[in-house]
Amino acid sequence: MDAERIELLAHVAEMYYEHGLTQSQIAKRIGYSRSMVSRMITEARENNIVEIRIHYPLQRMRELETALADALHLEEVRVVQRGALSHNEMLRRLGAMAALLLAEHLQDYMTIGTSWGTALYETVNAARSQALEGVRVVQMIGSLGTPNPDIDGPELARRLARLLGAQYATVPLPLIVDSETTKRSLLSAPHIQRVTQHFKQIDLALVGVGTVDYEFASLLRAGYLNFEQLESLRQAGAVGDVCAIHFDEEGCLVDTPLTRCIVGIEPDDLRRIPVRIGVAGGQSKVLPILAASRAGFINHLVTDEVAALRILRKLESER
Repeated sequence: MDAERIELLAHVAEMYYEHGLTQSQIAKRIGYSRSMVSRMITEARENNIVEIRIHYPLQRMRELETALADALHLEEVRVVQRGALSHNEMLRRLGAMAALLLAEHLQDYMTIGTSWGTALYETVNAARSQALEGVRVVQMIGSLGTPNPDIDGPELARRLARLLGAQYATVPLPLIVDSETTKRSLLSAPHIQRVTQHFKQIDLALVGVGTVDYEFASLLRAGYLNFEQLESLRQAGAVGDVCAIHFDEEGCLVDTPLTRCIVGIEPDDLRRIPVRIGVAGGQSKVLPILAASRAGFINHLVTDEVAALRILRKLESER
């Protein structure tokens, strides 16, 4: 699209959204038909010339936040009131809350690590632009090549970097390779090491918490794992993952031929990151959140009241 067209679309969008003119009024001013103005407004939105944000009322459950932080030994917890929200609506609220928490921790000259997934997409989607100096965003795992690239690691890293005026680095490798030998060979390449060297410099990690529940397992739904591979992880004791690092209910790492072929940040490097924000909610994430906290992969959490209550009940039943 040429600059003249972009300028026209921006002018039309400004009159419609900021000045409150009707499409008929705009049509008279610029000499186009009302239907043409309508199409131009749609075109402006489709080409990201217009950005529309819906600010949901975020109701926090502060007593639950305190109880869950104490029970999981986390530094900070945000619990969003769920009510009758659908799963997708809940994810949008979690993303909005996580974006606010992220903004509180952002500083100049920091390195931010990102993983992938719908919860992180909603977080980045809700994040506001900020002018920061010297910030770098680093993709912490290989790419999934999902049918929806918006939730994949490279695109999330790029989008967040654009919002923060930051540099970014992506891992141009698949998440899972065919053997440990292949993994070692790929990771030894100089252009890959230029990215992975940043892993030890990350100040803040923004991660989703995955599940091995058949209905909600993101790696399965994305087509990156098949049913048999997911079942092999379940049989090995896996209940969830962070950055595709799988762990059992006690937070111990699951070691299988499949997990040894996963490309991404090493567990110890993830644990060393000062701020590790996990974003996940819903019943299917109860065990994964609990185990991720035991593994040391998250020390800040944004979740919903359903997951929070069920985690506390489970811990109570274990006493």
